[in-house]
Amino acid sequence: MNAFLALLTRDLTLALRQGSAIGTALGFYLIAVSIIPLGLGPDLALLSRIAPGILWISFLLSAVLSVDALFQEDRDDGSLDALAIGPLPAELIATSKSLAHWLTTCVPLIVVTPLAGLLLNMELDAVPKLLATLAVGTLGISFVAGAGAALTLGLRRGALLLPLLILPLFAPFLIFGVGALSGAAGAFSQSILLLAALSLFSVAAMPFAAALALRLSLE
Repeated sequence: MNAFLALLTRDLTLALRQGSAIGTALGFYLIAVSIIPLGLGPDLALLSRIAPGILWISFLLSAVLSVDALFQEDRDDGSLDALAIGPLPAELIATSKSLAHWLTTCVPLIVVTPLAGLLLNMELDAVPKLLATLAVGTLGISFVAGAGAALTLGLRRGALLLPLLILPLFAPFLIFGVGALSGAAGAFSQSILLLAALSLFSVAAMPFAAALALRLSLE
């Protein structure tokens, strides 16, 4: 456990010290949310109605921007080889990377989401529900992204292939995340439970897929 916490602390420290991935994700998120209303016109009622979908899609695209660096930087400087022969199993290495991505990329995006909601004329009473769906669903998204990053590690043009691989896997999270704010009776509770189930499954299963990919890549 001490080794896992040390690795997680290292990953968080490096991400915060560099800051470029976080800044890029936040900048893209706010720019995307700001530009979309310009193409939809002045219909505030329409904008308010589709705001959850816009925010979720912008969030997913922003979170993908930094995924390709999860393992690639450690592979380039030899750190990944050192970790592979260390005391931690590959599953915990993958878990640390995915959890660090969620804490340094998804959590800051969640924090600025209320501001993004205001740009889209989103109803204030819907913001807490949106934040809840993002908090529950994006943890699973980071673990799916971590598995995708491990699968494309070492491949030529892996950074281009990665979004094509993981974005279709984000579709269930998007469907239930937006469906929770549809306004139908019971939709929120049902959708957030399904989101929680998806996230728990991803947290449990994706590190094993990522670990297998890492072992194949390092052979």
